[in-house]
Amino acid sequence: MAIAPRSRSAFKSAEELVDLVVATLDDGKAEDITIIDLRGKSSMADHMVIATGGSNRHVGALADHAADALKNAGQKLAIEGVPQCDWVLIDGGDIIVHLFRPEVRAFYNLEKMWGAGFRPELPGRPAAHPAMAQQVTTA
Repeated sequence: MAIAPRSRSAFKSAEELVDLVVATLDDGKAEDITIIDLRGKSSMADHMVIATGGSNRHVGALADHAADALKNAGQKLAIEGVPQCDWVLIDGGDIIVHLFRPEVRAFYNLEKMWGAGFRPELPGRPAAHPAMAQQVTTA
């Protein structure tokens, strides 16, 4: 019995998946997109992407678009939190995506828990943090 090769898109690197998710979230008008490099910190994934949606509906739409982009890239996904859409977690293997409403993100403050994050430069978007495109440190 021959084993069918995985599709070419299934071989995307973790960095390419991060770029794909960030572009998708940016297109969906997500706010405060932050990337946390988990390599050497955790074995659960290589990267974590955190973003904020303005409402439950916005968080749900961002989750749908990010999940579709990852599925189209050949990733198998596990998704939690869709019915309420206060906090949606998308586990894409090498990448974990957290989407929050603003007050829920502030309450859980994942950036502080993981120590630091990176806010990517996004064309046409004002800097969400004075250290845009540099490490975001939290006390």
